Amino acid sequence: MGEEDYYLELCERPVHFEKANPVNCVFFDEANKQVFAVRSGGATGVVVKGPDDRNPISFRMEDKGEVKCIKFSLENKILAVQRTSKTVDFSNFIPDSSQLEYTQECKTKNANILGFCWTSSTEIVFITDQGIEFYQVLPEKRNLKLLKSQNINVNWYMYCPEGSVILLSTTVLGNVLQPFYFRAGTMSKLPKFEIELPAAPKSTKLSLSERDIAMATIYGQLYVLFLRHHSRTSNSAGAEVVLYHLPREGACKKMHILKLNRTGKFALNVVDNLVVVHHQDTETSVIFDIRLRGEFDGSVTLHHPVLPARSIQPYQIPAAGTREWPCVGGRGSRSRPDIIISASQGYLWNLQVKLQPIVNLLPDKGRLMDFLLQRKECKMVILSVCSQMLTESDRATLPVIATVFDKLNQEYKKYLDAEQSYTMAMEAGQSRSGPLLRRPVRTQAVVDQSDMYTHVLSVFTEKKETPHKFVIAVLMEYIRSLNQFQITVQHYLHELVIRTLVQHSLFSTLHQFLQYHVLSDSKPLACLLLSLESFYPPAHQLSLDMLKRLSTANDEIVEVLLSKHQVLAALRFIQGIGGHDNISARKFLDAAKQTEDHMLFYTIFRFFEQRNQRLRGNPSFTPEHCEEHVAFFKQVFGDQALMRPTTF
Repeated sequence: MGEEDYYLELCERPVHFEKANPVNCVFFDEANKQVFAVRSGGATGVVVKGPDDRNPISFRMEDKGEVKCIKFSLENKILAVQRTSKTVDFSNFIPDSSQLEYTQECKTKNANILGFCWTSSTEIVFITDQGIEFYQVLPEKRNLKLLKSQNINVNWYMYCPEGSVILLSTTVLGNVLQPFYFRAGTMSKLPKFEIELPAAPKSTKLSLSERDIAMATIYGQLYVLFLRHHSRTSNSAGAEVVLYHLPREGACKKMHILKLNRTGKFALNVVDNLVVVHHQDTETSVIFDIRLRGEFDGSVTLHHPVLPARSIQPYQIPAAGTREWPCVGGRGSRSRPDIIISASQGYLWNLQVKLQPIVNLLPDKGRLMDFLLQRKECKMVILSVCSQMLTESDRATLPVIATVFDKLNQEYKKYLDAEQSYTMAMEAGQSRSGPLLRRPVRTQAVVDQSDMYTHVLSVFTEKKETPHKFVIAVLMEYIRSLNQFQITVQHYLHELVIRTLVQHSLFSTLHQFLQYHVLSDSKPLACLLLSLESFYPPAHQLSLDMLKRLSTANDEIVEVLLSKHQVLAALRFIQGIGGHDNISARKFLDAAKQTEDHMLFYTIFRFFEQRNQRLRGNPSFTPEHCEEHVAFFKQVFGDQALMRPTTF
């Protein structure tokens, strides 16, 4: 299998730590994404590493027994270590602060601490088998203050740092889940909900394992993911992942079911809003996108894998220099939202999605666009898809091309509308009275006209082997799509159409496009038409008509034409609007001289001599400060070429 077939890969620079062994214990903190390697209970050293940490944190601590759990508070200010089922020990890592340990015992009698979670730099939650205790840590005083507690029988717990939610498994079967939400010193109890087990349990023992539950934020919403190994419906083979939406307010609701169509051991990741399911037996993975259209059965939406199952791209272990296939979900490796950690190998990786290989694995261009537009790093891949569908070998039909353009411009329009609403709100001063306004974020899904022109359309029109009818049809399809979404078409797209038509001498089509306003009026377009007069004489009148419709300042048009060295076109334009008697001869002579075309200079010089004769009875430039140009004319053409005054 070539590299172009793998759509999942591990990051190039994994976090490397000492492997787990009888002397070295390895812990992972999901909030800070840090790995702790604790040697001999900390007596011979603790090394803390994270994906973004340039410098690992190293320290020693007294060996007071086996470490059950170890985590830093957010910002690494306070270290918490659990060694017994009753207490948690704390150490300050704040400069100029006491290094002495202080201890907090759980408040509930006869309770055992299952674990703890930091919810901020100074707030921590103890989870016991009899409830939950929320504390504020006071590092200066070296003690803790109980903020709130709740008694409830707990089998196991799970913490989602992104949503700041702790999930508790309760009841004998363990399938009633109680969420708690933490924010700024407050603990809120959310409505509990029940996970539907695959079949009615025959015994009254714990039936829902934490191995089959995950929490993740997908498209900005918090979900509880349940890996159901046997479907509730007998006619459906294989396991499935059930997604329960957990809102801040209101009841938790079952929303999506991901059909795995296989059985065995699985592990879950969530990467770039995609649910990745790894199958241990085949060492392959599949991805699901809940934003893509699924099958709605009246209550939930069923989804199938977006792509065929593939292995994660083999990775090279830096030290050994050997390539291996990642094995996800086995003993000793537990998956987190976008992290794969192997304590036995001593590596922590970020899982990544490779978009380019997906282009060839998803032939439906409309569905491919729906998929790509939701990804973070999508722009260059989208532009490559647009270029690819216009090439001779992979040419798409016009309806498919139209669908792709419409999907892109729908996103583009959404961003433009949000930007306009923000601007209007700011101008109206709403930011002072209303809620805090946030400028819309321009994601990579916003593919604007400049992107399309630069990377796709201008390159496409230069390919000589492409039939010109197809080229014009594609350009007009893109303009049609922009107009459909009421997006103002930029003049350079119209110019591209005109240049393509002129290149292939399709002047009648050009005339029709202008006559029926298929191409919108603009000053640059009018200037372009003026410059085309030598190829297509009616272009002069078409440009004049356009300029009149625009009510544009005539001086500006003249300046634009002169700057493009279109001196004759500028002069004809001035004549067309009847302003040639009042224009500055010097400005035109300057422009003609800059072209280094002596015959053009002669023509312009002679025009103004004739004008001067008609207006003043003398061809000379006396009041117009053109001595330099008269001298140049004499030098090139001689004194005898000067026009003599005509007397009547």
